[in-house]
Amino acid sequence: MASWSSLSFQDSASPLMEQLIFFHDHAMLIIILITTLVGYMLVSLLFNSLTDHFLMEGQTIEIIWTVLPAIILIFIALPSLRLLYLLDEINDPSITIKAIGHQWYWSYEYSDFVQVNFDSYMIPSSELNDSEFRLLDVDNRTVLPMNTQIRVLVSAADVIHSWTIPALGVKADGIPGRLNQVSFTVNRPGLFYGQCSEICGANHSFMPIVVESTSTNSFLSWISNLSNN
Repeated sequence: MASWSSLSFQDSASPLMEQLIFFHDHAMLIIILITTLVGYMLVSLLFNSLTDHFLMEGQTIEIIWTVLPAIILIFIALPSLRLLYLLDEINDPSITIKAIGHQWYWSYEYSDFVQVNFDSYMIPSSELNDSEFRLLDVDNRTVLPMNTQIRVLVSAADVIHSWTIPALGVKADGIPGRLNQVSFTVNRPGLFYGQCSEICGANHSFMPIVVESTSTNSFLSWISNLSNN
């Protein structure tokens, strides 16, 4: 997870987030090259004492600074469109869960099983253990099996919320009366933290999300115990 000294993305935990980081690096490389070139030209002009009082037009340079940005935009647009389609792709999910935003907590429904559902509240600071994170840990984590295609249906019961897990590259608005869906695969075990990313009222900052990625056997054992209870 991110800490106070982190200036970049969290470590990716899904193929989607890996692709998002690759695209970020690709775009940043192009931006740095453009900034360097333009900065060099500006500095050269500032320190250049030569001028041409008879220059009226320069068709060659105008063609260059029109065509070159167009080519650069193509190099940015093509990976961007590819990534956009990857984010929206739904590949026959193995598990579907429903996340419903409330003021101010999340509730989850595992409808593929025997109506497993629970509410997930933030743990108050006064009740935290030494190993838990303030304003991020919850009493009931969202447990998911790793290396499995997961679909999350996101909605809300009152106002607009947003279900977001940065390490998984997932962000979907929960809108009352509508269902949004996201699909992802968690490729390593661990705890992945997120928060509501849509201002939803006074306690907007106090409805975190915790996804716990486990092995398939551990997930089946957890869901079995939850069903029996």
